[in-house]
Amino acid sequence: MNRISLSKGTGLLLLAGSITLCSCGENNAAPAAEASEPAAATTEAPATSDEKLFEAVTVPASLDASLADKGKTIYEMKCQSCHKLTDEKLVGPGWKGVTQRRSPGWIVAMTTKPEVMIAKDPDAQKLLEEHLVQMPNQNISAEEARQLLEFMRSNDGVK
Repeated sequence: MNRISLSKGTGLLLLAGSITLCSCGENNAAPAAEASEPAAATTEAPATSDEKLFEAVTVPASLDASLADKGKTIYEMKCQSCHKLTDEKLVGPGWKGVTQRRSPGWIVAMTTKPEVMIAKDPDAQKLLEEHLVQMPNQNISAEEARQLLEFMRSNDGVK
């Protein structure tokens, strides 16, 4: 009788493990960053690497404080343990000035699909060489990436 219970228990454990592993796949949803942006004057920093790896993202000339506040919350939950808001390195590079060094599209792509960027983008590869740690995929959606971008812009003094 114990052997049957053990078999059922083992079977349930294996089933639960299989379900968990199957649910851990990549999120291949198409980015929808432009959907939440207001129509306004836009700026796009010059790209420093292959534009085909990421979509151009337009941002309004002025800061969207609501998006920046949401981005701050995401930063505190998913980014703060590796990135400082200054130019000082923690695990990864500091965020100060990032919106002047990188295009909005590059930033969104790096936050939503870091493994692809590190595999194909020369600038992302240089960052890996400098910091010796690959940025983990935090499962950040395109909408969350746009919010993080706005928070980065506020950190860089955009009003």
